[in-house]
Amino acid sequence: MISSTSNPQIKNLIQLQTKPKERQEQKAFVVEGIKMFEEAKAGGHLMKAYISEKLYEEKIRLQPDYFIGTSYEIVTEQVMKAASDTLSPQGILAIVRKQEYSIEELIRKDDINLVLLEDIRDPGNLGTIIRTAEGAGVTGIILSQASVDIYNPKVIRSTMGAIYRMPIVYAEDFPETIRVIKAAGISVYAAHLQAALEYDRITYPAKTAILIGNEARGLSEEAAGLSTSNIIIPMEGKVESLNAGVAASILLYEIYRQKRQERLKID
Repeated sequence: MISSTSNPQIKNLIQLQTKPKERQEQKAFVVEGIKMFEEAKAGGHLMKAYISEKLYEEKIRLQPDYFIGTSYEIVTEQVMKAASDTLSPQGILAIVRKQEYSIEELIRKDDINLVLLEDIRDPGNLGTIIRTAEGAGVTGIILSQASVDIYNPKVIRSTMGAIYRMPIVYAEDFPETIRVIKAAGISVYAAHLQAALEYDRITYPAKTAILIGNEARGLSEEAAGLSTSNIIIPMEGKVESLNAGVAASILLYEIYRQKRQERLKID
């Protein structure tokens, strides 16, 4: 049993929780909780788990073979609390292998529904967008380099497991990536407060990308200028803009609604 936070494994666990550079170099990240652990194990992404003494005893008593096939260490409650990113630790932390994708993979499909995110900084917003994207049938997410790290613990928690299944890529040159996407025959619709075209007045093509900007500044002029069309979500009252996660959800589900209608016609 590991009983000290000075243990090299625990030090590494904490570094993976707090330092994006470590996550990048080790090509790994940390998840917390039974659900995230079980999904990582089922998907073949699990590298190693750290289980509190209390949770271990509970699981073994109820399911003696629960941890068979898992590389793990048992830790004291004190160590678990020190290593966890939450105020109320769930008793299990796991190091998970990153999945890597390329932009070429994301644009080489017949039916494409992408989300392009420019400088999204709020972890909760990004996690919500990733989770919503999976629900709305998005085929991939592309972020600018200045966006928050997708493996930030707060992002991971907000995705509720979608992080394992959603292909995500950081673009080295975001404007150039938009050009590449358009050259591949994908229409890019940018959410923009100055647009005149309302989002629900469009019939979205089979290959579509939605472009969402920074929470405070919105889209850069360059990114907005590269879009196929700028679109707006109409609003009542004195509201000037919507949360980035909310705006993305509205747009993605409109595209999903249209695609479902098309599938129902065919069926």
